Amino acid sequence: MRSELNRYSPGEKLPSSRALVERFRASPVTVSRAIAQLAAEGLVVTRPGSGAFRAQPRGAAPLAGDTSWQEVSLSGDGGPEAVPRSVDASGVLATLAAPATGVVEFNGGYLHSSLQPERALAAALARAGRRPGAWGRPPTDGLTELRAWFAHEIGPALTAADVLITAGGQSALVTALRALAPAGAPVLVESPTYPGMLAVARAAGLRPVPVPADTDGVRPELLAAAFRATGARVFVCQPLFQNPTGAVLARARRSEVVRIAREAGAFVIEDDFARRLVHDDAGPLPLPPPLAADDPDGVVVHVCSLTKVTSPSLRVGALAARGPVLERLRAIQVVDSFFVPRPIQEAALELVGTPTWSRHLRSLPTELRPRRTAMTAALRSELPALAVPHIPAGGGSLWVGLPGTGAGADESAMVSAALRAGVALAPGRPYFCAEPPAPHVRLSYAAVAGTAEIAQGVRRLRAAWEGALDAPEATLGG
Repeated sequence: MRSELNRYSPGEKLPSSRALVERFRASPVTVSRAIAQLAAEGLVVTRPGSGAFRAQPRGAAPLAGDTSWQEVSLSGDGGPEAVPRSVDASGVLATLAAPATGVVEFNGGYLHSSLQPERALAAALARAGRRPGAWGRPPTDGLTELRAWFAHEIGPALTAADVLITAGGQSALVTALRALAPAGAPVLVESPTYPGMLAVARAAGLRPVPVPADTDGVRPELLAAAFRATGARVFVCQPLFQNPTGAVLARARRSEVVRIAREAGAFVIEDDFARRLVHDDAGPLPLPPPLAADDPDGVVVHVCSLTKVTSPSLRVGALAARGPVLERLRAIQVVDSFFVPRPIQEAALELVGTPTWSRHLRSLPTELRPRRTAMTAALRSELPALAVPHIPAGGGSLWVGLPGTGAGADESAMVSAALRAGVALAPGRPYFCAEPPAPHVRLSYAAVAGTAEIAQGVRRLRAAWEGALDAPEATLGG
């Protein structure tokens, strides 16, 4: 249809939809979408009840303006105490950018579509749209029923009154950091940690300070030392299946972390993003409860979300807190976004209230473990030079160390060579807020179709590795 538009004069009527259906042997839905696409491109104008017409030709493109003045404005420091206003989103975009067709998506941060409950989501959204009042204005704190559901999931000590509904976990982190720390203040973070949180902190004018962690989570003695040295009043952590390492905060350290923060007069922001991504070989013991579940003093501000376990587009999360801080969280969220759209909240309620939700949560552990096992085995077989120091029992990725001690050239060469070979990786550098101790990459096994694609991706990775090593300027492996 686009190629044939020149047959018609501007303003001339195009054939009817029925005629186009017969001519192209396409369904009415396909024809309607094609016309809508042409209208969106400005090539066609539709008039209800009259049909579609060729649009008037566009005028000459406007002259390009001079935007160079913006560099001066954006770079103005506003004085010696001002906080830099530039924002580096590269670490976030590395996991959000969709690779080209045919590229194995080892860089993804969400479940592959085959792991998402797409039919249940579609049905929930359809039912939600028919609920009485579904398109009206929701309470600013969120639907009471949804807040009560999140409170029950977090722990018995919380009620709906302690919960705010947010537009996903990232939005909750933005609100929490803005509420708890003034611009220019230090904020303690695990090292390495989630790049999206580091980007949020820097965008808010905060100074992330790394606290080393091991396979048992953050080290309490170093956390206490960091509080003393910096005077920080916020510590951000992921106690369960930490991103990117997959570590779980040891039971003996959990109360220590809360105690240390309480003695420092500080808050702990608990990002509990991966609780429902546990694998079926995690062991017979139940998962440790959230830190917020046993926190009578309101030290912990809890962040959780439905997004990671469902779909990147179901952006529904929760902020839970106790005490005066809740009012500040509420005020900032209202100022920033008013509220989360009611149809999305209603759809979330519909989803979690059906038997399909329980079946989905039961199926994920059995789907994720084989993918993790396949990737681990393939790396050990095809690329034994790479280090996989920790095999997580939950989450959706592996944290992989590259040989050598140089952090920059090795890592960037690996990522570039892999992309040329048809594999997208997440570089490790953005996961550190200070100098990384060694080069790393993060490989997602949850973002791919299955074990066959994992095997193919690792074979491509080996070819990329060998090709980079053979190159004269190669630095991989030293």
